[in-house]
Amino acid sequence: MQHDPPESARPVPGPEDRDQRDVVAFLADPRTHGGAAVQRIDTHAAMVFLAGDRAVKLKRAVRYPYLDFSTSDRRRAACEAELTLNRRTAPELYQGVEPVVRRSDGTLALGGAGEVLDWVVVMRRFPDGALFDRMATAGGLTSDLMRGLADAVAAFHAVAERRPDGPSLRPVVEENLEELRASPSLFPPARVERLAVLSMQALARLDPLLEERRRSGFVRHCHGDLHLRNIVLLDGRPTLFDAIEFDPAFAVVDVLYDLAFLLMDLEHRGLRPLGNAVLNRYLEVTGDLAGLAALPLFLSVRAAVRAKIAGTVAALKPGDAGAAAEAVAYLGRAAAALEPAAARLVAVGGLSGTGKSVLARGLAPSLGPAPGAVVLRSDSVRKALFGVAETERLPAGGYAPGVTERVYALLAERAGQVLAAGHAAVVDAVCARPDERDLFESVARRAAVRFDGIWLEAPLDLRIDRVSNRRKDASDATAEVAERQEAYDLGQICWMRIGAGRVAADVLAEARKRLA
Repeated sequence: MQHDPPESARPVPGPEDRDQRDVVAFLADPRTHGGAAVQRIDTHAAMVFLAGDRAVKLKRAVRYPYLDFSTSDRRRAACEAELTLNRRTAPELYQGVEPVVRRSDGTLALGGAGEVLDWVVVMRRFPDGALFDRMATAGGLTSDLMRGLADAVAAFHAVAERRPDGPSLRPVVEENLEELRASPSLFPPARVERLAVLSMQALARLDPLLEERRRSGFVRHCHGDLHLRNIVLLDGRPTLFDAIEFDPAFAVVDVLYDLAFLLMDLEHRGLRPLGNAVLNRYLEVTGDLAGLAALPLFLSVRAAVRAKIAGTVAALKPGDAGAAAEAVAYLGRAAAALEPAAARLVAVGGLSGTGKSVLARGLAPSLGPAPGAVVLRSDSVRKALFGVAETERLPAGGYAPGVTERVYALLAERAGQVLAAGHAAVVDAVCARPDERDLFESVARRAAVRFDGIWLEAPLDLRIDRVSNRRKDASDATAEVAERQEAYDLGQICWMRIGAGRVAADVLAEARKRLA
């Protein structure tokens, strides 16, 4: 089926469009780059020329409703804004802005004296395989790498300029719906209207929270386009680049809305466990549990934005069933985010070395709203209580009864926050005492959500082997600790018991089956 693009989707050539032909030919010429072969990449708003160890980015002389690069002055301003904004996260990648000039002899040059024809951003080139979308396709993304990415995003958000004057989310939702309705041959009207109802209900419910977050400084000048294609592994570090420069309204947003693009992208690619790892690490660093209530709406809006963009691509590729299916899939994801799974609480207990943390992380992606449950680990909470890194060993005083009581109180408090936000939580703690186990059951009762307790059991020799071979982990348990725990009076354990003296995948499979 052919889909005609709406007028708003069609680029309008600027008055200097014809003049760019000389500039494009110059940038595509290997002689411009010292004889290096040139690879050209085209997008709807730019052309990137890869040659040798650098990338040169030329803005297209086009005008969209949301973007205007129609004059040389506008393109220069956009190049300078791109340089400034992206040096916040990737200073080693963005080298400068240069003019393309026509010299007195009629030849073109990059920089120097002459008549300025256009402007380009000069960047350090990186291997295509270092892009996170390529790594995702190749199966190269890991939980550890995503935790590092979450650290990078959290660090960026922490210092981003606070903008309480930022735009409301409501116009974005309304514009999405208007554009989706404009393509009824692609987007089934009944499904669009279902999304409209769900979106308006969510906005009405969340408006007070969103305004409170604005007043509290959570609306900042963020990245604005934070998906896997705009993240690169640079010098071994996840690095954000290509932030939105053409309109601050797209980037001055709630920090969780910024993160939601990344989470939605991972969800759409079928990589929910990686999205869960990102979310959990981000929340560990920021403590922004209250914002979880808005996450389903944020994910929905991001998916709707992608739906309308994918719709434009489908309209420009008549007969491409894959492009059309992609657009409709995003529409389905936008609605699904607003009809999430119910909140619930799962507690995973057991003596040191039984595999609690492995099971908790394995269970989390399949529980509650996307991208899965928040994992609350006692070892991490304890280290944060003392203000030390997770891998720094605490003295014996860090495990005094009073400290442990405080840790469990914090776990219960945070689990209550997560449940109140409509999300799911997994508590990862020994829970050796009956009152500790009762504590989490009472949290679930107060929140009126389902509770499941899992007690893991494994032989002492295996527990000793596991704790002795841990590396770079938050747990301080040793072989001596594991041996002492054998003498614990555990009391009556009413939680479901699962034998953990086997491979983790089998333990996870049994736990999922019994929780279903």
